Amino acid sequence: MSDDKKGSIGLYGAIAIGIGGMVGGGIFAVLGLAVSMAHGATPIAFAIAGAIAMLTAFSYAKLSVAFPSQGGTVVFLDRAFGHDSIVGGLNFVLWLSYLVTLSLYATAFESYAKTFFPVGLQTAWLHHGLISIAIIIPVVINLLGAELISKSETFIVVLKLILLGIVVSSGAMFIEPARLAVSSWAPMSAVIPAGMVIFVAYEGFELISNAAEDVRNPSVTLPRAYYSSVGIVVVLYILVAILTVGVVPENLIATSKDYVLAEAARPALGQFGFYLVGVAAMLATISAINATIYGNARLGFILAKDKELPEFMERKVWDQPFGVLVVGAITLCMANLLDIESISVIASAGFLLIFAAVNLAGAKLAPTIHARRYPMLIGSIVCFAVLCILLWQSATDNPKACAAFFAVLVCAFLFEFFLAKFYKPSKRAWHSFRKSAPKSASSSDS
Repeated sequence: MSDDKKGSIGLYGAIAIGIGGMVGGGIFAVLGLAVSMAHGATPIAFAIAGAIAMLTAFSYAKLSVAFPSQGGTVVFLDRAFGHDSIVGGLNFVLWLSYLVTLSLYATAFESYAKTFFPVGLQTAWLHHGLISIAIIIPVVINLLGAELISKSETFIVVLKLILLGIVVSSGAMFIEPARLAVSSWAPMSAVIPAGMVIFVAYEGFELISNAAEDVRNPSVTLPRAYYSSVGIVVVLYILVAILTVGVVPENLIATSKDYVLAEAARPALGQFGFYLVGVAAMLATISAINATIYGNARLGFILAKDKELPEFMERKVWDQPFGVLVVGAITLCMANLLDIESISVIASAGFLLIFAAVNLAGAKLAPTIHARRYPMLIGSIVCFAVLCILLWQSATDNPKACAAFFAVLVCAFLFEFFLAKFYKPSKRAWHSFRKSAPKSASSSDS
């Protein structure tokens, strides 16, 4: 009999982790970008991205049941492909992708925070100052004790969902159907890339895998948590997209793209609604930044133990990983140097690449994890195909973002290559990893 019944996290807790990971700063940051690209077809763009997330959730569900570990994605890639330079490079890409996501959240914080200042004060100094504040405050909180915000994560997740529910329900009567008509849609050649640019808004469901070993009855709870969290967020995003496109005039979208969700709340709730969304967006992004710094610094700590990051990442500052400072410093540079569209492209492309690899890992391990190979193989092909579409479109519309993504890839794999010259390869440092996981998974399925 397996130990499936043990664990401190139930179904609702696991779903909350997935929803909290997705409905962070992403939707506040990329909604305006999606509308500017897809126009009336913005709900379709979110649906396409959501379908890809759901495909990948299938692989994560199977792999998480078979290999429950704090390592999550990194362990899945290692188990499938071995601990070599390619996998090491992908692990570093994952680490960097979280840094880019942090930059996206910081930029979203700035976009909403600046609406509280008079137009005359909205200078470049304010722009960079607000971005920097959004990063520095969570770094300090993490150094002093991340429990300050981590204990309130559930409350913040519920608050975000309630707020979005209020905005959608109160604004429904102001929707103009003509703005959602097929005649208002952008060509599908623009809608699909729009869905891929905003794919980063679905990044976060994979965080369930990092808590898999603490989940009760994982063979049942984990699949339900993945599918439920992704499904709920897909529906939520589509409703938010319908409201935004149907309520906010095209000319206003062009001038308020960075804080368009606040504008969507104005017709029903007035200026109060505008500021309410602004405050919620700032709270959500700061919370997401804090949680991501916390997790990524610890991922860096473990990768350093595995000799995939420099040894100094294993050090502690005030009993916290030194990586907190490293993550904060790199994020400060990226967030202040790149525009929000470039950040979205790089982050979405990074996670599409990682998810393609995870789907492929699931397909390779299908007999071991007792899963059907074809859905995961299809997931890998789809992720890679839409990644190519995104990069092709970006090469034309935003070559800076496309070049930056390839620079990230080159740096990641070169870094891994040269690091291997100075460090001896090591076995994974996941202290809680269950080496008997495949056997346990098998027994739990029976």
